[in-house]
Amino acid sequence: MDEVMFKDFAHEPPEPVLTRWFSPRAPYVGARWFFLRALGLIFFSAFYSLWFQIHGLIGEHGILPVTDYLPAAKRAIGAKAYWYIPSLLWIHPSDLALTILIVIGTLASITLVIGVFPRTSIAIAMLCFLSFVSAAQDFSSYQSDGMLLEAAFLSLFLGRKDQRPSYAAIFLLRWEWFRIYFESGVVKILSGEEQWRTLTAMDKYYENGPLPTFLGWHVQQLPHSFHAATAAITLIVELLIVWLMFAPSRRVRIGLFAVTSLLQIGIILTANYAFLNYLVLVLGFLLVEDGRPRLSEVELDRRGRLSSIGTAVVLTTHLVTTTAMFFIPSFPTAELLSPTRIVNNYGLFAIMTRERYEIEFQGTRDGTTWIAYPFRYKPQNPNEAPRIYAPYQPRFEWNLWFASLSNVSENAWVINTEERLLENSPAVLRLFRSNPFRDKPPVAVRAMLWQYWFTTREGRAKTGAWWNRRLIGEYAPQMPQ
Repeated sequence: MDEVMFKDFAHEPPEPVLTRWFSPRAPYVGARWFFLRALGLIFFSAFYSLWFQIHGLIGEHGILPVTDYLPAAKRAIGAKAYWYIPSLLWIHPSDLALTILIVIGTLASITLVIGVFPRTSIAIAMLCFLSFVSAAQDFSSYQSDGMLLEAAFLSLFLGRKDQRPSYAAIFLLRWEWFRIYFESGVVKILSGEEQWRTLTAMDKYYENGPLPTFLGWHVQQLPHSFHAATAAITLIVELLIVWLMFAPSRRVRIGLFAVTSLLQIGIILTANYAFLNYLVLVLGFLLVEDGRPRLSEVELDRRGRLSSIGTAVVLTTHLVTTTAMFFIPSFPTAELLSPTRIVNNYGLFAIMTRERYEIEFQGTRDGTTWIAYPFRYKPQNPNEAPRIYAPYQPRFEWNLWFASLSNVSENAWVINTEERLLENSPAVLRLFRSNPFRDKPPVAVRAMLWQYWFTTREGRAKTGAWWNRRLIGEYAPQMPQ
């Protein structure tokens, strides 16, 4: 795997596997230092975004109140609910508990950034984030949440800051990085998606993602030959080039890191996928070990060997599980650990979205004049440029994009949102840019469906608009009916 793994042992007895792989001896001290601080910043971005959203999403007067969800789960499946929904919110599901959860998670992410008790900080941040994700229902069904929780779990085994990390911990974090790429490439092929076969997958990609950017508008104006090339490069990187992770040459892995980092930076600039691409980017730093590690090897005493044995069992189980579940999704340990989201299957953009639809909430005081609730981040006003704001993740607006791809019967939370708007719920209204019915609640609310697509250079020069749009019709029934 690394040069040190292939040194000549002809004149010395072979080391036990436990010592070689699980003792603190890998030359990744600088890479670990950077990665853990970047992980802290990513956790901070996740908790920071929840400061403004969590009560509107799952608060007592939110769209999907956790105060209703947890008791309902307990009634439905009994004590099993504690395992299937691993959350500290079981202690006291309330708005106060949600606030405390976010405060503690934010503080833990800050202490991780500054390097204070890093393993403790990771554990606390991970537990707080898992507590939210487990209870957030429709607002946490994202692969990025699993990526972060898995990376945090594996980071617990990177060792103390006065020691080198172990090869096993470094390898498994690299393994997560590899799986994100390779599994995404595999699903693109296995899905049978025509747009990947014909290299047209990127032609409308920039306008059809959840939350586009203004740079994405400019890139989409480029000719098909450019988009075909980027589609081909994506497949080549995900299916072939990422295998260079296993190369023993440090120079090869530096080249791999450079190529994949450019890809991630390009995605960050042209789309808003929350912290997903930032996490993949910083995981890539672990491809390259330090040239001259500053810490000497630490001799293992009996306590250290016992710790290594425990680490070996946990990390080996993780490796076996994440490998087996690629072929057998219902692998026993994968099923057992699925509620924790520390073992995951990945697969991004297996099917490409053909058209972009947007759900817009509207209210009325007289039943005739309908006024739209303005969004903070989603495309709405055709003349407003799409912005870059990742790693911030507006989960409410993100979910509306997914809801627009199916019907309201599969997204009952949209009806819940209408009901909260009729009540002028402050928590839910904070999810919007402003409240057009501040003085008096509307008498009715409805959800309408629009189709959006980017303007051309000529169209924008003429009208100043970034988007074209046309009304499709009603998405959700008017409330009250």
